[in-house]
Amino acid sequence: MRRDFTYVDDVVEAVVRLVPRPPAPNPAWSGDNPDPATSRAPWHVYNIGNSQPVEVTEVVRLIEQAVGKPAVRELLPMQPGDVPETCADTTDLERAVGFRPRTPIGEGVRRFVDWFLRFRQK
Repeated sequence: MRRDFTYVDDVVEAVVRLVPRPPAPNPAWSGDNPDPATSRAPWHVYNIGNSQPVEVTEVVRLIEQAVGKPAVRELLPMQPGDVPETCADTTDLERAVGFRPRTPIGEGVRRFVDWFLRFRQK
């Protein structure tokens, strides 16, 4: 299984850049040939992702490394409705606000674990 993990600071940065740019209706939108990211209504859907799918087992390994403990793994078969891989296409986001999430998975996991361990101590 591969997933497109995105570090929370990258998501926040994208949202902050989008806030002052409210979407406008797409007057060319047509139900005969719909663009699922736009509408005649004033909204727009943006993918906010790192665009670099990573094996889920690699993320578990990175977490193990960051906390210094092995994970208890219970591997299951694919679940109904699950997909083998996700990957965000951030072209619209980049075009709209000039931003693309870039935090590498290893750095994001390390930052998250550091934050979590500090948070737990409070």
